Amino acid sequence: MLVLLPPSEGKANSGAGAPLKLSSLSLPGLSAAREAVLGELVELCAADPDQNEKAREVLGLSEGLRGEVAKNAGLTTAGARPAGEIYTGVLYDALGLATLDTAAKQRAARSLLVFSGLWGAVRVTDRIPSYRCSMGVKLPGLGALAAHWRAPMADVLPEAAGHGLVLDLRSAAYAAAWKPKGEVAGRTATVRVLHAPTRKVVSHFNKATKGRIVRSLLSEGAAPKDPAELVEALRDLGYEVEAQAPEKAGRAWALDVLVEEIH
Repeated sequence: MLVLLPPSEGKANSGAGAPLKLSSLSLPGLSAAREAVLGELVELCAADPDQNEKAREVLGLSEGLRGEVAKNAGLTTAGARPAGEIYTGVLYDALGLATLDTAAKQRAARSLLVFSGLWGAVRVTDRIPSYRCSMGVKLPGLGALAAHWRAPMADVLPEAAGHGLVLDLRSAAYAAAWKPKGEVAGRTATVRVLHAPTRKVVSHFNKATKGRIVRSLLSEGAAPKDPAELVEALRDLGYEVEAQAPEKAGRAWALDVLVEEIH
């Protein structure tokens, strides 16, 4: 099982560990694309990290986030930590990687892939510095990052997906960087979380429930091989699930998880 996750906008501090080593990251087929984004991002932000209005505009940062520009300027020398410690926010709080037992942490290391505007995609064990660069950014030289990542992702991700289930929990911006196709799409499931009484998606609760779903699967050692088995596994774990199988080959399953309370 491969689980595709979005990153979080908020991130923990880099800490005092050894700096980033691009060659050590998983999915080495993305290395050249990573180096290109990192190089332009650092150059953009280092031009004047304290007053760089252009960098703030490109990155879509408010005045209160001006410090993120200086953070990006120092990415090559900043300390690095496992990505699972860097990413915070609602989904990752609910997932609670640090509190998983040893076996579940090992499953997380194998199964979770976090998408990123800067790194493309990383394992939760990959060591990265804290940064600010969403997939929606359009860099002056490279252009829109989602488009920048499509070709290298298309080369690398099908192999990473292996032969089992792909559980796609990404938001639309990150899904734009890689769309499973063909045989891989047929064993991919996307998930929406709906408030059962209203049948509406609630953003905060959507993220928290997705985090809990991943935690449940990892903690219980569930190993569904395809979307149909995933539906049964989630129901066994107590989730109310409605599934829509694709009408045509080469398309993903669509799962709705219904919840009664928003918390």
